[in-house]
Amino acid sequence: MAPPCITRVSECFIKPSHNLPPDANQPIHLTPFELVFLTANYSQKGLLFSKPPLHKHLHFSITDFLDDLRRSLSTTLTHFYPLAGRLATRKETNPHSYIIYLDPQKSLGIKFVHATTDVTVSDILTTTDVPLAHSFFDLNNAINHDGHTLPLLSIQVTELVDGIFIGGSINHVVADGTSFWRFMAAWSETFQSNTADFISKSRAFRRTPIEGCDHIVNLPYTHHDQFTERLQSPHDLKERFFNISLYSVSKHKAKANAECNTQKISSLQAVSALLWRSITRARRGQPDTVTVCKLAIGNRHRLNPPLPDDYFGNPVQLVRGTATAGELLANGLGWVALRLHEAVRNHDDTVVRKWVHSWCKSPSIMKMSGVFDPNSVSIGSSPRFNMYGCEFGLGKAVAARSGCANKADGKITMFPGREGGGSMGVEVCLLPEYMMGLECDEEFINGLNGDI
Repeated sequence: MAPPCITRVSECFIKPSHNLPPDANQPIHLTPFELVFLTANYSQKGLLFSKPPLHKHLHFSITDFLDDLRRSLSTTLTHFYPLAGRLATRKETNPHSYIIYLDPQKSLGIKFVHATTDVTVSDILTTTDVPLAHSFFDLNNAINHDGHTLPLLSIQVTELVDGIFIGGSINHVVADGTSFWRFMAAWSETFQSNTADFISKSRAFRRTPIEGCDHIVNLPYTHHDQFTERLQSPHDLKERFFNISLYSVSKHKAKANAECNTQKISSLQAVSALLWRSITRARRGQPDTVTVCKLAIGNRHRLNPPLPDDYFGNPVQLVRGTATAGELLANGLGWVALRLHEAVRNHDDTVVRKWVHSWCKSPSIMKMSGVFDPNSVSIGSSPRFNMYGCEFGLGKAVAARSGCANKADGKITMFPGREGGGSMGVEVCLLPEYMMGLECDEEFINGLNGDI
């Protein structure tokens, strides 16, 4: 299907509506977990809703709906005020310092875009092609370092013929998926209750320094050109969205655990193993080719003591499962899943602190061209996020989708399934010949239906 025609109707900037706490203007210094992602793209996730049924539709006003969204967004920002700020860099020459931080005083607000399109809800739901939703997001080519001049969060509300898409593009050094969906849930509840009283306390924005690493990190640069990189997705990249029922997920988990005579392999690890195996087979590499499965996991509860439950930031790292193509395909699903389980289990407080101490001695910014390599798969987001709990007075969303950011051959994005209960949605990005191979892969296709 051709890219949809999008008309931008209006855009504005939203600021917090209420008085902020006394320390709201204090700089928020970023952690090593966040600084390392300065050249990654913004994170883009959104929800597709049907407009109210026809008998109610006569009373639905898009103008009133947008006004309520803006008003509730402003109220919600009172509790998430740093999102209205910008990044800033402080440079000194005597002694040398190059410090990037979040500056709430540069409170220009978050961007709010209203757009329209002739696309229908059915157009989105009846195609496995993800790119149809790319134009439902703002800041498509922004990298996190651009947060110095661009908003840290942009919301685009796109009115479809019979639906509404609410898409968020958020700076990924400011928030991870956990933080973003907590914000979206707070906004949704504020919208529906017309008050923010349910938000019992402000978020924990202050970063907690790790012993042995300075709270303020001095980066070894004099100009951002020394570390920024803008990665372009291959023009022929194919993106597909697959739904995996609870029945199928449960069968994969049971099979993986049975093959290893254990009960410790999770649903996500079992499904990730299926994807890793199937994509490796679709790529038809040599048996001795080393392949890697990279999982983005949070460190909130891996640190000891753990970070506060309301911590708002991006304490995420990548863990890696490694095997040759021959090993992946010669062994069963359980063997592969156990590799991933062990990679996650071994990523504990000691490992995290060791990485932080090492990075602080020699800080560097990760280039995304090094994350996506021809023999790897990289799995981000989570089926555990409560995406479908965000309703904005429209009822349960009919689908969740992502934008074009951070896409490359082998990138996989996980979503909760709409049916809930542990079902999953999986977005896969591959080069055309590999996507064709995956869609013909017997293990993968049968696995979607639970026939394993």
